[in-house]
Amino acid sequence: MVDVQNDFCPGGALAVPHGDEVVETVNQLARRIPFVVATRDWHPADHRSFAEYGGPWPVHCVRDTDGAQLHPGLDTDRFDRVIEKGQSNDTDGYSGFERTGLERLLRDHDVERVRVAGLALDYCVKATALDARRAGFDVVVHRGATRAVEVRPGDGERAVEELRRAGVQIEE
Repeated sequence: MVDVQNDFCPGGALAVPHGDEVVETVNQLARRIPFVVATRDWHPADHRSFAEYGGPWPVHCVRDTDGAQLHPGLDTDRFDRVIEKGQSNDTDGYSGFERTGLERLLRDHDVERVRVAGLALDYCVKATALDARRAGFDVVVHRGATRAVEVRPGDGERAVEELRRAGVQIEE
């Protein structure tokens, strides 16, 4: 489960349109998957992705703030681990695999197939799924359990096509 956090949901600093609509579907998936890992952006206040520091995004998901917390509708009791990403200023932190130990954690739990859901399809979901493929996992993105930022119209569909070309299975 990728980044279903307050700042990415309606009313948040970097709201993904209809981002909160994934919560119940994520909960349903988590009930049937034996090992569930959630990621969350956990940025320092001066993260390089923020516009005031030359990045493309407004300030969002600053560690220890309400905006960085997981959406309150998530059944977090189903999460075996929560991994914080984007903690360093020298990385963007889009992927759940970027300097987090996620690959080792999954291998330690004999995971062969990674199922990805969350926010946002065209950024962190895509980056996480592509890194999972590069690491040799079978990867499924649950399209109905994700939403796109759509900085440019069509970004979500372009992300889906890129994922398919990389060998990621897309399930509605």
